[in-house]
Order: sequence, then C-alpha cells, then structure tokens
Amino acid sequence: MIQPLGQRVLLKRIEAQEVSAGGIVLPDSAKEKPQEAIVVALGTGGKNEDGSEFEFSVKPNDKVLLAQYGGTEIKVNGEEHLLMPEADILGIVGE
Repeated sequence: MIQPLGQRVLLKRIEAQEVSAGGIVLPDSAKEKPQEAIVVALGTGGKNEDGSEFEFSVKPNDKVLLAQYGGTEIKVNGEEHLLMPEADILGIVGE
C-alpha cells in the first residue's frame, strides 16, 4: 500500500457505467473518466499556512466527487488509483 505524504489523498475511481441511459453499450474509447472515487488513504497531514495543524475533511471509504482530469494516476498492486491534494476534491457524495 502507498502512504500519501502531506495533504494528499489516495483514491480509487468508481468505474463508469458501460451502458448509456438509452441502453446503448459504450465502447472504452467513448467512456469518460469517472468523476466519483472512494478515499483509500489519507496523507500524513502537516501544518496550514498559519501554523495550525491540517485536518482532513474526508476520511477513508468516503465517496467523493473530483475534477475529471485532476490528480496523478498510479498503479497499486496492479489496480488504477489516483493521488491528489485534498484541496482538489470537489465534495463528498452523500448516500
């Protein structure tokens, strides 16, 4: 497993649907990158600009919304993951 450093978060994208709302099967080339992910691990934290301790707004297993092309794609144990600063996460998706 990878331990993110600083204020970074390790995410696993939630796969996009392979069938459109109209029932059309989408080829891989037509699929957009998923914009939802699950938080896998949090970074080591650190200090904010004012010297106070940084507190994460997300926690492991949270479902989050992210920018379509944000973060750095990496492979962990053969699986695609995304590493990005917590500030680049757009929001937490409620159940």
